[in-house]
Amino acid sequence: MGYPTQFKYSKDHEWIEVKGDVATVGITDYAQGELGDVVFVELPKVGAKLTTGKTFGSVESVKAVSEIYAPASGEVVEANGALVQKPETINTDPHTAGWLIKLKLANPAEVGTLMDAAAYEAYIAEKKKEASA
Repeated sequence: MGYPTQFKYSKDHEWIEVKGDVATVGITDYAQGELGDVVFVELPKVGAKLTTGKTFGSVESVKAVSEIYAPASGEVVEANGALVQKPETINTDPHTAGWLIKLKLANPAEVGTLMDAAAYEAYIAEKKKEASA
């Protein structure tokens, strides 16, 4: 699976897609692959204020519970309620139907500090090398 070029990516394996001052956030295909079968997702409530780099929820798989970190600051305007019933959507469609939250950005310029798709692919290639070394 390729990484959508319109997204920006964090080193914590979150993706963010900005449209105006609202951004959609999810975890990457690499992250869901590392997690294994997702069985539960904990998301923030609408109105929650997020800070870049701070946790805002978690994804639980059969292997582990992983924190999810905010790739940008802002206020949650929507959470993907469908994931409560079907958390496995994160495994099957992490970059579209498996989105986690929508965020009204406090400072859209923050997103500019994140990696583009090519930089993220290079980053995970390095991670895979380290893991197999």
